[in-house]
Amino acid sequence: MSKVVLITGGSSGIGKSVGDYLSSNGYTVFGTSRNPDNYKDSNFPLLALDVSKIDTIKLAVESVIERAGRLDVLINNAGAGITGPIEEIPEEEIKRNFETNLFGPINVIKAVLPQMRLQNAGLIINITSIAGYMGLPYRGIYSASKGALELITETFRMELNDFNIKMTNVAPGDFATNIVAGRYHAPVANDSPYKKHYSNTLKLMNSHVDSGKDPALMAKMIFKIINTKNPRVHYKVGEFMQKFSIVLKRILPDTWYERLLMKHYKL
Repeated sequence: MSKVVLITGGSSGIGKSVGDYLSSNGYTVFGTSRNPDNYKDSNFPLLALDVSKIDTIKLAVESVIERAGRLDVLINNAGAGITGPIEEIPEEEIKRNFETNLFGPINVIKAVLPQMRLQNAGLIINITSIAGYMGLPYRGIYSASKGALELITETFRMELNDFNIKMTNVAPGDFATNIVAGRYHAPVANDSPYKKHYSNTLKLMNSHVDSGKDPALMAKMIFKIINTKNPRVHYKVGEFMQKFSIVLKRILPDTWYERLLMKHYKL
């Protein structure tokens, strides 16, 4: 029987790539978008869902179960970027980012758990970020929200162990997607004490995305995880040095690692 998969943020980027790949391999895929009518050419159905609005989450999950009769895999992919000196990012933008990157995924998980518990089976894959393993300059809020989701997953895995519901994180590095277009940027103000370094770091971050990996690599990893009996707690997908940076953080003294980051960002 074809597994039923729900992907949040399935209209573009990694979510669309994963949905297309799974659909072509026989899975029953439902994606989500805040504005599904804007994506009439999607290869799989898109349901209206805004992860910051609990009522839309409940309606989308209910729709999947009503149409497919079950829900086997949730891929929490919807997310948002945010950049800027923490001092200069408006509080409402910080809260909005956490609503999208942390509280939203938690609420989607809560919505699917009753059905997965009823089935005595399920898999939840949270798309986090390699940035969530370290505090990056001018990406601190993004790092914090994705890092929090990594830790939440660790807790959920233990709490769900009795119900045969599996959960894992997949942390991508830089991929060639449209994340820059949807990212909140604190403006580079002429009178800001951070102007020089923030402006240079912003250009560096954008160039990393432009030259990033093909999202198809994430799709293949997701496919592999779905077909793994007991998924690991953490997976990383990206350039060797991006993945190796996590290893370095684990083995180097904190101040040494900090200096490496500052040198990389020319701070």
